[in-house]
Amino acid sequence: MWYLMVIPVLLIVIPDVYMWHYFINNSNTILRMAYWVPTGFAFFSLLLGMTGFFQERAIKIFFLILLCLAVPKLIFSVFSILGKGSNILIPYTDYIGNIIGSILAVTAVLISVYGFTHGWKRFTVKEFEFKSKDIPNEFKGYRIVQLSDLHIGTFNHSPEALSKMVNKVNSLNPDLIVFTGDLVNSSPNELEPFKDVLASLKSKDGIYSVLGNHDYCYYQKYDNASEQKRNIEKIINIQKEMNWNLLKNEHVIIKKGDSEIVLIGVENDGRPPFPAYADLRRAMNGLTDDSFKILLSHDPSHWRKEILPDTDIALTLSGHTHAMQFKIGNFSPSKWTYKEWGGLHSQNDQHLYVNTGTGGNVPFRFGAWPEITLLILDN
Repeated sequence: MWYLMVIPVLLIVIPDVYMWHYFINNSNTILRMAYWVPTGFAFFSLLLGMTGFFQERAIKIFFLILLCLAVPKLIFSVFSILGKGSNILIPYTDYIGNIIGSILAVTAVLISVYGFTHGWKRFTVKEFEFKSKDIPNEFKGYRIVQLSDLHIGTFNHSPEALSKMVNKVNSLNPDLIVFTGDLVNSSPNELEPFKDVLASLKSKDGIYSVLGNHDYCYYQKYDNASEQKRNIEKIINIQKEMNWNLLKNEHVIIKKGDSEIVLIGVENDGRPPFPAYADLRRAMNGLTDDSFKILLSHDPSHWRKEILPDTDIALTLSGHTHAMQFKIGNFSPSKWTYKEWGGLHSQNDQHLYVNTGTGGNVPFRFGAWPEITLLILDN
């Protein structure tokens, strides 16, 4: 696991060493000692998280320090070094890099503070009309709300935010609510305080869900394999208590008058190290080619891997990417990992919509605000 430390070293230690050498080393003893406290605390939190102790809170503390302190220091250091380089060609210009770096570093701090205090609770409804000639006339105007990646334990920081989200969803008057995975961070115990709130979600044709990679409860330490299995079963049972219908490689028929559409749900199918338990053939067993099909599959990489080449599924709904919980304009660092990381994507007559997450692993979002997707069917 040593390679997991490469990014923290680049983001934290190298800028710290640079700033220490040029700006801190000649300061008083107290400042020199205090300077390294956040860095030490960040690595201590990361170590606790990686070893499974105090995991969720430790990881959140690490990311708080990373985004609010380490990233701004990295930005400043890069421009300061560029300023020193320009000084070789144009004398007395090294201070320009420090000025630009300082402005951008302060901007990064302000973005991080907003993302941690308000951004992750700024629920945004993204509405779009989905047209297909295969949608039955009776389903014209049918309203589907998609939620994804709640990571419900994160709402311990602000339980009222979850109630706000539920009220906003109910106000959309959905015919159907779907949830595309990652209900928890690592444990079914996260769900207990929020069962009643989530059970108050309302739609005419019910709530359907699938499992995401976090819902298999891999991200904690176990004494034996049966403990993990019990946690997965508990997540499944709590969803039943909330009147959510979990689809595990199966499908349901939704009827309206004499017409119907098919809703298919598969277990997670992701690239390593994420689990792959989807059985799409089993989930579609008995379906005819002329039915309009909607698939719930947590990881969008499943679309190109199996859905496009092997099926006639018209619309796939996914989540998983979170847009890395950061977006400026149309740019998100998620594009470096996922070809389809957010929004609607089409190839021939097949389409994928990626919800960028209604919650998050850590209570931070900027630009990629927590998303509630309203999909309106048309023909």
